[in-house]
Amino acid sequence: MKKVIYPGTFDPIHNGHIDIAKRGSKLFDEFVFAVAVNPSKKPLFTEDERIELIKDATSDIQNVSVLSTKKLIVDLAKEEHAIALIRGLRHVSDFELEFQMAMMNSHLNPELSTILLMPDEKHIHLNSNLVKEIARLHGDIAAYVPLAVHKHLKAKFN
Repeated sequence: MKKVIYPGTFDPIHNGHIDIAKRGSKLFDEFVFAVAVNPSKKPLFTEDERIELIKDATSDIQNVSVLSTKKLIVDLAKEEHAIALIRGLRHVSDFELEFQMAMMNSHLNPELSTILLMPDEKHIHLNSNLVKEIARLHGDIAAYVPLAVHKHLKAKFN
């Protein structure tokens, strides 16, 4: 069984993430969202909320699962017997950071590959911070997030 891990904070999950999951899940037997719990970040959604929103948003993808972690992703990958990490690459500006992380992860675990997958062009401009900012200002985010996320964001900012 070939397993890939898709790490991120997913605060919140948006349609770009889902696009990566749909396409990435076709390449692997198991596709695992790893919700990063980072004490230095102050997410809008709790760890449990993020997990539930991802589960809801990906319920139609059979081989997707979700877990949370406070560990180094390379350590999690080893524990989960994952052969690769998958990351979304939206712009050229993302490449430098993703390249640095991939190289560091490769040094920490030479067996682990990193796959950079570009989202569909209709999602290339999306990021969680922009989605939250638009929602905070009561803008229309319906085209950018699943319905459950839309409802939760409206509740957070009303």
